[in-house]
Parts: sequence; structure tokens; C-alpha cells
Amino acid sequence: MTTRAAARSVAHADEEKPHGVLHYLGMGISGGLFALVVLIGALVIVIPNLAGAMPLTVLTSSMEPRLPPGTLIVVKPIETEQIVVGDVITYQIKSGEPGVITHRVAGITNSSDGSRTFTLKGDNNDVADELQVLPVQVQGKLWYSVPWIGYLSNFVNGSAKSWLVPVIAVALFVYAGFMIASGIISSAHKRKRRRARAQREADRAASIEAAMDADEVELADNTMRLG
Repeated sequence: MTTRAAARSVAHADEEKPHGVLHYLGMGISGGLFALVVLIGALVIVIPNLAGAMPLTVLTSSMEPRLPPGTLIVVKPIETEQIVVGDVITYQIKSGEPGVITHRVAGITNSSDGSRTFTLKGDNNDVADELQVLPVQVQGKLWYSVPWIGYLSNFVNGSAKSWLVPVIAVALFVYAGFMIASGIISSAHKRKRRRARAQREADRAASIEAAMDADEVELADNTMRLG
């Protein structure tokens, strides 16, 4: 085989080494955890604050199976005239006290003077709540619920709120900085590999050209001898 023929069989470029499965798995898990933290933060803090709603945690089994203990519920203010039978509402047990109950409206009584009272009952209870609920007691209507993270909401909005929120914010900034730095380093490595590959290709092209020139000189020399 001549040098020219051998040169034609050489590959034109080196392929970059592909990333392994673990690399993409790690990136997927990292991105998923970040998205989960952002989603929980939005559901527990951001959306309720923007809508003027109130996040609460279900502590009893009175609203099972739909709202088991540990469920986060977000209660949005509502005009009591808009409440209908079947709505799930939250009401204050006693005026001036923080205790509330979230049950389903089982009945509405309209008085001749235009006032309304509500009969509430837990989905898992056999009997309705003992006392009628007045409009002034109503805190709002169930807007949405998220299973399992109610206790986390209590933790975030409780005594830990003063330090947990800044810690989460710092952690997110650190994570974002790490991802940016990783991207910059990865780009630098890719540029370095491209420059090294380009240099290898240039050296290879130069050696091929030199070999081809040598073949041409040898061919011309043989031609002269035969002539």
C-alpha cells in the first residue's frame, strides 16, 4: 500500500468522548431536586402570599380519605354569599382564638332577616358539627391541597421560619453558582479539547501532505529513470 492510499484511510477527526450514564443520571436527579424545592416553595409560600390565601395543615382524620392528616390545604377568602352546599370551608371555632376547623358544608339556613348560618360536617364523621357556623367565623374556602407536605409547611411557617427561609435562599444561590461554574469549566474543557483536536488534525494534514509530496517526487524520479 502506498503512502497516499494509507493516508486516505485515516479518520478526519477524533470524536469527543461521550458522557456516561451516571453523568446524565446525576444531572437528572440534581435538576429534579431543584425543581421539587422550587415547586414546594411556590405551593407553600409564594402562591398563598400572592393570592392572600392561608396555608394550613390537616391534623385529624375527620376529612379522610380526601384530606388525610399531614395534607397541606390552602384556604382562600370567599364572600359567604357565594358558599354553597358541598363546599369545603375553614371556620374559626371561637372569635379571637387561633383554632380553626375545615369541614364540608352540609346545609345552609337562610333567616328572614337575610342572615345565613352553615351546618358543617367532616367527611369521615358520622354526625355534623354541634354548633351552627356564622358568616363572621368563616375564614375561607378550600382552594387546593397537597398531600404529605403539611407538616413541612408547619415547620417552615413555625419557629424555624426565621432561619430556614434564609438558609434555603442561600442554598439555592450556592446551587445556581455551582451550576454556572460547572458550565463555565465544562465549556473551557470543550474549547481546550477542540483546540487540541484542531492541532492534531493540522499536524496530521501536514504529515499527509509531506508524504504525498514525497510520493510525487519518488514517482517523478522513477519516471525519469524509466525514460
